[in-house]
Amino acid sequence: MTQALVLHHADGAPVSTAFRRAAFGKDDPFARHREIAWEGPGAMSAGRTSFIGELDIASYPHIETIVVVEGELTLTADGAAPVVVGPQAGAVIGCGTSLRVQAGSRVRFVFCAAACEKPTRRGLFPLSADADFKPSATLPADVLLGPSPACRSDNVFIDDGAQYSAGTWDSTPYHRIVRPHRVNEFMHVLAGSVRFAAPDGSVLSVDTGDALFVPQGAPIGWESSDRVAKFYVVQSVQG
Repeated sequence: MTQALVLHHADGAPVSTAFRRAAFGKDDPFARHREIAWEGPGAMSAGRTSFIGELDIASYPHIETIVVVEGELTLTADGAAPVVVGPQAGAVIGCGTSLRVQAGSRVRFVFCAAACEKPTRRGLFPLSADADFKPSATLPADVLLGPSPACRSDNVFIDDGAQYSAGTWDSTPYHRIVRPHRVNEFMHVLAGSVRFAAPDGSVLSVDTGDALFVPQGAPIGWESSDRVAKFYVVQSVQG
């Protein structure tokens, strides 16, 4: 059975992932609303949140990527214009950012957060499906079960201190062997569908609008038959 954790199904179907109500750190602004599906090495956490109201945060206590799946969230960094985030859009919040959060009606979002003792990048960085894609590295030939894909990415946020990167990525179809995942990775699928294989032969299928998290080291394969685009967060953890 795959070790990938589904955080959200776009069609509203329930997920089998277990969530627990918990804060991410002692100063978590969403402490009363957060549901954590995974928390592990490197002080990273992934899950979902449901929120309504307003928050004024003098200094955001961690790095967090938010992708809205229902409703609308307004994020305003100090000195900047408001950013309205609706479904299929998101934003990365740098640690130490002064931020106002507003939701006039209930909003639901999936998240991937990481602790950061020494921030290297503050601010608010929107994520959009209409990304500024640039060619990026493809996969090694020895892990592929077919032609090499053409991959592109738009890396909008990197914090070296937390080994945390986020952005948008897309690829032509490809098929990859089951292997240990090299990073902690959060994914929100913007286009296409993917079949993730496990060592026992079981397959997890995800479609456009779904979100999931794959821990570093989890054995998993990939098979797609059309273009796939996704928001991503990756973090490399020392063994």
